[in-house]
Amino acid sequence: MTSLKNVIFVLTDQQRTDTLGCYGNTVVRTDNLDALAASGTRFDRWYTPTAICTPARASLLTGAAPFRHKLLANHERNVGYLEDLADDQWTFPEALKDAGYNCGLIGKWHAGTKKAAADFGFEGPPMEGWHNPVDHPDYLDYLRERDLAPYAISDQMRGVLPNGAPGNLLAARLHQPLEATFEYYMAERAIEMLRRYAAAAETDSTPFFLALHYFGPHLPYIVPNEYFDMYDPDAISLPKSSSETFAGKPQVQENYSKHWAFDTMTEAESRKVIAVYWGYVTLIDEQIGRVLDTARELGLMDSTALFFSSDHGEFTGAHRLHDKGPAMYEDIYSTAGIVRMPGGPEGQERQEFVSLMDCTATILQWCGLDPAPAVDSRSLMPLVMGETPEWDDHIVCEFHGHHFPYPQRMIRDARYKLVINPESVNELYDLKTDPDELQNRYNHPELVAIRTGLMARLYHRLRERGDNFHHWMATMYDVGGLDYDPSLSGFDEAAYSSDEGGGQ
Repeated sequence: MTSLKNVIFVLTDQQRTDTLGCYGNTVVRTDNLDALAASGTRFDRWYTPTAICTPARASLLTGAAPFRHKLLANHERNVGYLEDLADDQWTFPEALKDAGYNCGLIGKWHAGTKKAAADFGFEGPPMEGWHNPVDHPDYLDYLRERDLAPYAISDQMRGVLPNGAPGNLLAARLHQPLEATFEYYMAERAIEMLRRYAAAAETDSTPFFLALHYFGPHLPYIVPNEYFDMYDPDAISLPKSSSETFAGKPQVQENYSKHWAFDTMTEAESRKVIAVYWGYVTLIDEQIGRVLDTARELGLMDSTALFFSSDHGEFTGAHRLHDKGPAMYEDIYSTAGIVRMPGGPEGQERQEFVSLMDCTATILQWCGLDPAPAVDSRSLMPLVMGETPEWDDHIVCEFHGHHFPYPQRMIRDARYKLVINPESVNELYDLKTDPDELQNRYNHPELVAIRTGLMARLYHRLRERGDNFHHWMATMYDVGGLDYDPSLSGFDEAAYSSDEGGGQ
């Protein structure tokens, strides 16, 4: 095996885990990602730290949880939070550059407003925005050089908003050949960069990190005819949770359902939306395959670690919702995670709870660099190499808002999930008996012990991490006793000197 340690990191946006064959979908064609999983490690409990683009991507850059790096919302829907990472914030691409790496990023940045990928050490065409920037000068040059048709769409699919206006665009037919799509263009640019980096690795022994960040399959799902009509909507069943009633759940979920106009579309239209989404997934998988084929052609597989994930998931009608939002369901928090490292076992399936931000520490260890200063990222390399280290039996996630501030924290273990919603009712789900998370069992008496145990574990994890959300929990719920005065009054610390004074 060569001494060079390269990385190819593929990140999609808003992709459901159940769109992949290697995760159980028997219809959608994802041959290339399935092959990648078969040659490496598939993680079955891989989570995003938060189900929204900018904070999740910032956590990947920094290895830090959102509450710590403080980039908490997408800039186009910012609700008063920071717009960019702090000037002194450590990031892994800067560490790689300092170590002599070529670092390139093709595709979506979406990790700040004023600071672009180049500010963190990446080269590549700067691409801002939340969806394919089809007016990007480099893309327009690409179309002109190849005499390819410009972007044009029809068959728009959308519902009706509560105020009677047209709803958000969900899907549309793209009138361009495959070679003109933004997805194909991105693969072309990635292949060009990969060939250049491979040449530098061979002649100058310069290692590389190449990121390919697709804007899709984030909605709207805009694809050419072949992919728009690839899957039969009549053969598709709506997610079981599309029967959601929102009974006993936070009101914001029903409000979001109205915002996404799910009930204003027919069942047939909803099935077609899913069919187009699946077509989009296949389109992207094929383009990823072109890049991986080039890596094989260039003889890079023995020196290159391959990563695939998504920044978060997508509802596509689950819980009568689209997109993502203030609801911590598996649909948007549990994502695909595939890692292949030279020398690691093939076809491995891991059940440990891991996070997208664990990739940060993993990349550093693979590249032989010092660990990240952030404490929230843990290297997956021992797991990928087939070892069995001690590991947490739970995962903690967070949310801070999108269209408006909305703080949430979540903990889940192998069976149960607890979600804390300070402005509303809390949620507790038994994922063994209710995998679709339709029944909130927070107030069910037979689960009081489970609820109390998870509450205490979440409280202590947040307190250990320095996430001040724990202060709300200390005054509102039974967190197993307190050793300090949560009111900050300072007048009667003795009242909290033992569990006797700490009951809620």
